Amino acid sequence: MGRLKILNSPTIRRMPSYLHKLLRMRFEGRTHVSSLELAEYMNIEWIVVRRDIALTGIKGQRRVGYEINELIEYIRDYIGWTNPMTATLIGAGALGTAILGYDDFARYGLQIESVFDCDSNKIGRELRGHEIYDVATIRTRLKANPPKIGILCVSNSTAQLVADQLIALGIKFIWNFASICLKVPDDVIVQREVLAGGLAMLCVKIKSRESETPLGLEE
Repeated sequence: MGRLKILNSPTIRRMPSYLHKLLRMRFEGRTHVSSLELAEYMNIEWIVVRRDIALTGIKGQRRVGYEINELIEYIRDYIGWTNPMTATLIGAGALGTAILGYDDFARYGLQIESVFDCDSNKIGRELRGHEIYDVATIRTRLKANPPKIGILCVSNSTAQLVADQLIALGIKFIWNFASICLKVPDDVIVQREVLAGGLAMLCVKIKSRESETPLGLEE
């Protein structure tokens, strides 16, 4: 089985922003939205919004736009947020703590069921409503009912080892916040998040603005 290649990745990354705006509009009592209004909110061309939304399969109404409740459900279905997803988080440091404190994950269907760390000062304590378990016990604790996703917030030196343990438990989806590329079997999917990558993008945009040199970046 070859590596999974997802097309339209910029579109996928925009979907949560659309959803955030739509949920706020629904809360305000709005029933319909136009692609132009979403484009102004996102600061992108309206045709980009139309193409993005078209991928979900929804059909808008001329001069009326999209029904907000319906569009919310189409977007949630498109990005796979209609069914709950269970996860375990390894690494209860600053980043892991921040992830546990992000309340919107529950709205998106992500349920972090367990938290592990190797720091004896943290093991046994409670963090954001979760008891922190010893990572050495991960096999015995998760073997009977492994979650769908493993979230890695560990050091670069231990990321591969922890990933191997998760894979051995049958976990096929890994959200990797370590700054290394993991080596995994072909049937395992890794989403790597590089925080420095976002900083690099911002710095390139700053450089482009200050030098007045367009760099043709894809949003």
